[in-house]
Amino acid sequence: MDKAMANNKLLRMDNVGIVVESIDNAISFFTEIGLKLEGRAMVEGDWAGRVTGLGTQRVEIAMMVTPDGHSRLEISRFLSPPTISDHRTAPVNSLGYLRVMFAVEDIDELVSRLIKQGAELVGEVVQYGASYKLCYIRGAEGILVGLAQQLVKQ
Repeated sequence: MDKAMANNKLLRMDNVGIVVESIDNAISFFTEIGLKLEGRAMVEGDWAGRVTGLGTQRVEIAMMVTPDGHSRLEISRFLSPPTISDHRTAPVNSLGYLRVMFAVEDIDELVSRLIKQGAELVGEVVQYGASYKLCYIRGAEGILVGLAQQLVKQ
């Protein structure tokens, strides 16, 4: 490893971005999972378009944070330019971004609450050995989310 690489180390993953049609529905869904709304803002101007390569843009964002404060989701609703493709119903073996996974305390209770809110279980809740219970759920906006409950505390 050269000297420049040794001095330039990764600090952390900052956030995962998800583009939605209804920011309010997405906030509600992720709040039900247990994230908290950290802030909401309009992002626009020349600088923003230079970052994304989209030119002039106007985007409403909401930043959601996990209870431990270490992980964030940036939920975005593009007002302009309009969205150009829709991956919300893509199956789990599609290329590209697919899902975000959350560690939860009680997967069965959370799945039950999310289904009452209109989410759909993609397959079923399964147990991986004596270690985990896992599932995929499709929630608001068709967002695919993985849930994992650790069974054996390490």
